[in-house]
Amino acid sequence: MRSRRISLRRRQNQDCQWSRVSSENLPESPRNRRESPESLTPVLNYRPVSSPQPARVQNRPGGVDLRVSLGTLSFKNPVIAASGTFGYGIEFAPIVDLKRLGGIVVKGLSAQPMAGAPAPRICETSSGMVNAIGLQNIGVRAFVAEKLPALRQYETAIIANVFGQTISDYVEVIRVLEDAEGLAAYELNISCPNVERGGIEYSTDPSLTATVVEAARKASRRPLWVKLSPSVGAIGFTAKASEAAGADALVIANTYPALCIDAHTRRSRLGSTTGGLSGAAIKPITMRLVYEASRAVKIPIVGLGGIESPADVAEYLLAGASAVEVGTAHFVDPRASERIAEGLETWCRDESIFEISKLRGALEK
Repeated sequence: MRSRRISLRRRQNQDCQWSRVSSENLPESPRNRRESPESLTPVLNYRPVSSPQPARVQNRPGGVDLRVSLGTLSFKNPVIAASGTFGYGIEFAPIVDLKRLGGIVVKGLSAQPMAGAPAPRICETSSGMVNAIGLQNIGVRAFVAEKLPALRQYETAIIANVFGQTISDYVEVIRVLEDAEGLAAYELNISCPNVERGGIEYSTDPSLTATVVEAARKASRRPLWVKLSPSVGAIGFTAKASEAAGADALVIANTYPALCIDAHTRRSRLGSTTGGLSGAAIKPITMRLVYEASRAVKIPIVGLGGIESPADVAEYLLAGASAVEVGTAHFVDPRASERIAEGLETWCRDESIFEISKLRGALEK
């Protein structure tokens, strides 16, 4: 009995020794490590893992600011219906919400009514069309009496496109319009390629450009936009001439002189033989002209050529335009301008752009 007690005591002593050895050989753990109060100070400064801080979310404005300015004029958005593709504007009222547009440039106005070019007047081409309407219009006086009163009810800027065969013709049209209310500006068309007289020669010679713009500037109290021709070696010269003569903005550019031939009949597909090319095909070329002109002048530029989508609008603004005009797209979809204006806000929001005017000239090199 005594020997069993001694054996039990020896076994208990051995177990205690093994326990002490095992605890000494174990690696230190936070639970086993003894630290001084000083060593705990840095740890106490850390935020507990169990209480994460909420991530910071950048504040964004609730909507997109689509407003743009062209000199002294402000527009609700940069989408303007181009002259010659939107009638006098009022004809589109039953199918288009005119209030959604930034502006409307009405059909070209001359001192006297013009019958325009013989038919056929339009020829479809790859990625565009060639037209030779010939500036058919009812004349400036009929416009003031019959069309302008109805346009005044819409909260959309109305710009009158002015055309003449001589400088005195331009001045006469402006003088008639000066007595009428409801217009925001004049667009001086000195670059139409599909008429027999007047038009394009004023835009290809800087000295003639300056002469006609100066005469129009003296006759006008409203802002004056000058629509330039793309058929020049360096658009900077005519752009500078327009600015120096008193232009408030430039519209770049008109259609490109073109010819469509029917090989079977060996005749032109247009009644007036040649016409002006427009549509998506000219967009990259015109965008280069906008870019070059924006580096030559300080006045605003309105881009025109091949605009069919909100992204097209953004591209022109990046190239240096302050606004755009939508033209040929109306022949495919009469609501093109309204559709693009509506889609522009969504496009900007998707691109995290909340002030569209910030795009102007923001092309990265």
